[in-house]
Amino acid sequence: MNDNPYENKPNYTPDEYYQKISSQENSAEQYAKYGEAYYGGNSGTSAQTGNVYSNSQQPKPQYTSGYNPNNRYSYTNPTPKKQKVKKQKKPVTYGMLCLLLVATVIVSTVISTSGGFIAGLLTNRQGNLVINKSGSGSPSYTASNASLSTTEIVDKAAESVVEITTEAVVTGSFSQQYIQQGAGSGVIISEDGYIVTNYHVIEDASQISVTLRNEKEYTKVELVGIYEAGDIALLKINTKDGFTPAVLGDSSKLEVGDYAVAIGNPLGQLGGTVTDGIISALDRKVTIDDETMNLLQTNAEISPGNSGGGLFDGNGELIGIVNAKSSQTSSEGLGFAIPINDVVDVLSDLKEYGYVKGQIDLGMSLSDVTSTAQAWMYGANKTGVYVTSINIGSNAEKAGFQAGDIIQEVNGTKVTSTQEVNDIIKTLKVGDTVPFKVYRNGSTGTLKMKLAEYKPSTFKPSDTQTQDNQSSFWDFFNY
Repeated sequence: MNDNPYENKPNYTPDEYYQKISSQENSAEQYAKYGEAYYGGNSGTSAQTGNVYSNSQQPKPQYTSGYNPNNRYSYTNPTPKKQKVKKQKKPVTYGMLCLLLVATVIVSTVISTSGGFIAGLLTNRQGNLVINKSGSGSPSYTASNASLSTTEIVDKAAESVVEITTEAVVTGSFSQQYIQQGAGSGVIISEDGYIVTNYHVIEDASQISVTLRNEKEYTKVELVGIYEAGDIALLKINTKDGFTPAVLGDSSKLEVGDYAVAIGNPLGQLGGTVTDGIISALDRKVTIDDETMNLLQTNAEISPGNSGGGLFDGNGELIGIVNAKSSQTSSEGLGFAIPINDVVDVLSDLKEYGYVKGQIDLGMSLSDVTSTAQAWMYGANKTGVYVTSINIGSNAEKAGFQAGDIIQEVNGTKVTSTQEVNDIIKTLKVGDTVPFKVYRNGSTGTLKMKLAEYKPSTFKPSDTQTQDNQSSFWDFFNY
């Protein structure tokens, strides 16, 4: 019996032989056996070829289970490669081209508009108050490169600026009461009739009326909310009429030298008056009625009655609410406005609560005494931060403060002015218990007061505003 099944194979090398049988199922096994038969031993004559070889000429390879073209002596799991069959492409028809063109237009339109639309949903709603806010972020416009002319700015913005008139009941001498009238300006910020103005324009008003640019008057206007410290008030015309709101810009994008247009009601009789200029300064600290505010400064002419009106940029977008003119009669070109971003920040609270949540109420009035002559008026001989009055029922009263006290430290920090006291209080939050070092009648002591939340006088104090760690009296004081 012949033990060599490959004895009669043609004269192939093992590599050539494998290439011929690689498609067969047992090709690896056949290749190994053929290799052994081909070489037939360490030396001698090949069973297939009759060629003589020796170890020095061609060493016997060690065949394993397969073939590797980079290593003829080993191979593992040979698998014939399958050829890829190319699919026949369908011809492009005219109809397909039309569909592709329409799809491209739709996609590009969605991409260009969806970002602004979604951003509008996220940033233009203050509670349920929908405002018309610029989606681009107001770029910088100087007087020479303003996007619009002054006439175009007025055409775009003037419909949103209104005249405001007020009536207040005032008690005069001999307890006689009379009606006092006032006037100012305001800016419509929503289509359903919400208006922003200054708090001081409507302060103590018993009736508020609004007149539009087309001279249509609304005599019943609701006071929705007030923010005294920021000199902001939110009004609402309760009607189904539609209104033209201002487009709100981004006051953080402003630069000194940017073009500015003021529209308002100077002297309370000249509604729709337009003046222009530039932004003269940013973040100007101005103290009005003992409140220090960060305001925009402009050289656009501002007059009494402009308060509450709009300050617009070179693209006709609202960047500020006009609120003050320099009190120095010898100076002109010094107007101020509340940055619109500061206004937007409080709109939600004003609409929902009627005031700004989280504001602290000290419950007492303070005054700076900077001279000995002033100190004698208070019956003392020291300068400093004097307590001039205490609100009845306030936490200051519960803590033991009295008129005439001099506040020397707040929360461990020395103070010499009302502004320093306010700056420290702004770093704290409602509910904090704060130590006050106070000088009274030649002695110094500490009072602890729990900070209460400020609410306008029209709101009743909450039962939660009770005083912890109250100081009812000081044993070391001489009364």
